[in-house]
Amino acid sequence: MRPLILALCLLAAPAWSVQPDEILEDPALEARARELSRELRCLVCRNESIDDSNAELARDLRLLVRERLTAGDSDREVMAYVVDRYGEFVLLRPTGDGANLALWLAGPAMLVVALAISAVYLRRRGSARSFEGSLSASEQARLNELLDR
Repeated sequence: MRPLILALCLLAAPAWSVQPDEILEDPALEARARELSRELRCLVCRNESIDDSNAELARDLRLLVRERLTAGDSDREVMAYVVDRYGEFVLLRPTGDGANLALWLAGPAMLVVALAISAVYLRRRGSARSFEGSLSASEQARLNELLDR
């Protein structure tokens, strides 16, 4: 019974992240804030959104997002403000342009290069094994003699 209770408590942990004093009175603004918070990375927890994190910095970022929304910023303006302040690392899904484009394309490019190298290696290895016809008659006789022993 204890493991079940522990598992349920761990699953409910993200629900404790957003504190009641952070929630906005306007349900539409709160929904936008929650959606934006799911897109931003907690800089302490690394692969957790600020919406799910209990870290103090995540709380500060959630408050910052809500502050910008109440000031009248659009979702894009809020994200741009946070990225300008903390860098692109704060995005859970980084953009696919600029320097990130090289990172997005590096994986598939390395796969293509590895496949090409493998194909060349296998082709050369296959042609290196076909040496039987290149032996002279005396060499072939000596080879047969050694193999028969």
